[in-house]
Amino acid sequence: MQILTTLTQYDTRMFLWCVNSRHQAMLAKTARMISRTGDGYLQIALPVALALVAAEPGRNLLLATLLAFLVELPIYWVLKNSFQRRRPPDAIPTFSSVITASDKFSFPSGHTAAATLLATLVYLYFGMAALPLMVWAALVGASRVILGVHFPTDILAGATLGASIALISYSLI
Repeated sequence: MQILTTLTQYDTRMFLWCVNSRHQAMLAKTARMISRTGDGYLQIALPVALALVAAEPGRNLLLATLLAFLVELPIYWVLKNSFQRRRPPDAIPTFSSVITASDKFSFPSGHTAAATLLATLVYLYFGMAALPLMVWAALVGASRVILGVHFPTDILAGATLGASIALISYSLI
């Protein structure tokens, strides 16, 4: 239990360092825009578009994405509701987030999981053409911390979940 306490303290310090920047107002505006791109529309639109224009790799990407989200969403929901980690505004009495999260718990980050899942699958099917998506997925995760709705380890867990499910889905298609 001591290691969990130490990890939580470290995570809180990292979080506060991220959100207490002198550039917070400017970062928050940009983070809000980036975070919105992770709301799920791209995770649907891109695989459908690639299925239409990229023949077999695009169709396989679409199938792998559908399978991956069928697996990822229930696992994400179980993890979030099992760990029940309070979001930063609830865990840190003096902190207020820039936005209000859509649910109560923060671990793992669903935005980060979904963005990383998509970026990983596109990388597996299209190689380095996915580099912009990998950068985008990292920015989506960072935006969630900057906006004050996730701790850094929520992002790490979301990215791990998304990449793991993507690899499993890819291996099955």
